Amino acid sequence: MNVIYPLAVPKGRRLCCEVCEAPAERMCTACTVTYYCGPVHQKADWASIHEKICQLLIPLRTTMPFYNSEEERQHGLQQLQKRQKHLIEFCYTVAQKYLFEGRHEDAVPAALHSLRFRMNMHGLSSVELVPAYLLLAEASLGLGRIVQAEEYLSQARWTVLKSTDCSNATHSLLHRNLGLLYMAKENHEEARYHLANDIYFASCAFGTEDIRTSGGYFHLANVFHGLKKMELADTLYTKVSEIWYAYLNNHYQVLLQARTQQTDLLGKQLVNDTGLDEAQEAEAIQILTSILSIRESTSDKAPQKTVFVLKTLSMLYFLMLECSKAKEYASRALSLAEEHLSVQEQKVIQELLDIISTEEEEPIT
Repeated sequence: MNVIYPLAVPKGRRLCCEVCEAPAERMCTACTVTYYCGPVHQKADWASIHEKICQLLIPLRTTMPFYNSEEERQHGLQQLQKRQKHLIEFCYTVAQKYLFEGRHEDAVPAALHSLRFRMNMHGLSSVELVPAYLLLAEASLGLGRIVQAEEYLSQARWTVLKSTDCSNATHSLLHRNLGLLYMAKENHEEARYHLANDIYFASCAFGTEDIRTSGGYFHLANVFHGLKKMELADTLYTKVSEIWYAYLNNHYQVLLQARTQQTDLLGKQLVNDTGLDEAQEAEAIQILTSILSIRESTSDKAPQKTVFVLKTLSMLYFLMLECSKAKEYASRALSLAEEHLSVQEQKVIQELLDIISTEEEEPIT
């Protein structure tokens, strides 16, 4: 049974639901340190994040053991902080991945965990809380809860205003989410203002051609596309595609060079790698497939642009070790190239397709 018996709860202790903070009536029997208001929120939290971190919560939510010396106590505290940092980043990445996959409901519990761990570690007014507020705002937007999104964004904005050491990367994320909010409210002027600021701060943090800056270009392109300003949208979609192609092609070329030597610089067996975490891979898929959909709707006018995105997606999936999808996109690129592009361009795509086919037959392990 996972029902909480009131008499078993220490006097004065209030147990709250992990998802909504309402009074708890049941707990997770696997870790016995996580509580819920009912089965609906328990199932939601389990599906989102709890299954992945259940056992990791035990040392964080139980009383620290007695240590024989100050040295042992300090070591114990350091280990506790390391666990908290790991869970902050892990929950954040999982929530981000859900958002890029369009799984907004699943993102909420993971984002809430990231927020609470940040509060425990950094306090209630730290700028470190802002990324989690922004995740919750984006999830709320995806669920059509605009008022709730505005509340999270107001909290994030206020925290940034009070801070004296907010990074350019955090400013970028804040403006991106404000841009998304105004896009949802169809206030295109405000959306453009905030997305332009997003691009500015991301460029200061990472450079104008970095994949972490590309999201701002992409959302700004969507604004122009919605306003039927196709030339501006097209320019920005092209820039986003080129940024991702340059990044992925660099990893692809490194892989090809290493494969000729059979081993990498460390002498270990070679494994394909995008250099991205799971959330960034999901972002790349979301952005590139969205651009592909737009390109394919006008491919008769500019087939080379459609081929370019297909080729980029093929490299992405190849580096993610998803050879069947990589082959599908490369085949589509070759088919379109044979109709519209030069023999040289067809040769480049054919070489990519051959490498993918070889990998599919003899996967690297």
